Amino acid sequence: MRNPFVTNGYAGAEYFCDREVETADLRSLLMNENNVALISPRRLGKTELIYHVFDCEEFRSDYHCFVVDVYATRSLSDFVNMLGKAVLDELRPKGRSVWERFVSAMASLRSEISFDMNGVPSWSVGLGEIRNPAATLDEIFSYLQNADRPCIVAIDEFQQVTRYDDPTVEATLRTYVQKTTNAHFIFSGSQRHLMDGMFTSPSRPFYQSVTIMNLMPLGLDKYTDFCVSKFMENGRVLDPAVVSTIYDRFDGVTSYMHRVLNVLYSRTEKGSTCTVAMIDDAVEFIVRLSSDTYESLLYQMPLRQRDVFLAIASEGTAREVTGGAFVRRHALVSPSAVASAVKGLLEKDFITNDRGEYLVYDRFFRLWLSRKGLI
Repeated sequence: MRNPFVTNGYAGAEYFCDREVETADLRSLLMNENNVALISPRRLGKTELIYHVFDCEEFRSDYHCFVVDVYATRSLSDFVNMLGKAVLDELRPKGRSVWERFVSAMASLRSEISFDMNGVPSWSVGLGEIRNPAATLDEIFSYLQNADRPCIVAIDEFQQVTRYDDPTVEATLRTYVQKTTNAHFIFSGSQRHLMDGMFTSPSRPFYQSVTIMNLMPLGLDKYTDFCVSKFMENGRVLDPAVVSTIYDRFDGVTSYMHRVLNVLYSRTEKGSTCTVAMIDDAVEFIVRLSSDTYESLLYQMPLRQRDVFLAIASEGTAREVTGGAFVRRHALVSPSAVASAVKGLLEKDFITNDRGEYLVYDRFFRLWLSRKGLI
């Protein structure tokens, strides 16, 4: 029997907790031809929600659904590469008559799509290797417009496009999205300040082009019921106080809670009860396994970024980080130096900014800093 607290990706409806309202809302919006911006801090389960929305008979039978993660992209060329690969990977298992339409549309990359001995295609283009991304992007959207079914395209970590050197990318993508009536889009993002800027600023191309959904933490009652039932289904007992304690400690962020519960489940024998007394050892186990990684990450930070990172970590949730009080309290160089460091830390995802509140993105990293006596 697998551990029910899955820590890597979507494992099916059986292991997916609640989100019934969000699932119904998102399915309804997409089926009624709306584009959606799905926004929340990372690790709350946006990507898993998208896969869960697609995991129903109506979407499987009536739509082509594509999920493309653009977190690692640095340019329009990278974006086009990831989008094309995601489309082909999704179409390939559906048979020749389905994927052949897409391959035929890729005139600019026909020589870059390879075939195995059974004639099945694969995307053979590496990041940075697309020479004419504008032409390839046009071909991909042409396919989406002329596909044999309506298409839903989920673009994960969409705020990444704001970091490309080319300032016209947003406008280019908005034009294609607006013209493509056979496809609708989920723009998923975890950096609220960037996503809000893209979709709520009148000066930006995507202004008023989507329905915005803000994903909140799972409710404690629903999450408790889910966790208790998963222990019970597998012959174990979970004290509900364990869930509430973890929920409070990790602010309801699903990924961190699931990681702790994954360890607790593995340490609870059948017929036994998992208690609050077991939590600290489970957390310590997770932090210890990551110790070398955290040591290396801290060492690699530029000095001023490290100082600001530790200052934010020491406050838990920091506000007005470029204000004089914060600078003096932590003996930092200057407000301008803090602003520069914060920009770098945000770009590297060491910290998050949610409506002016800054905190260390990786909660286990912060625990490691505390155990080391660095905050």
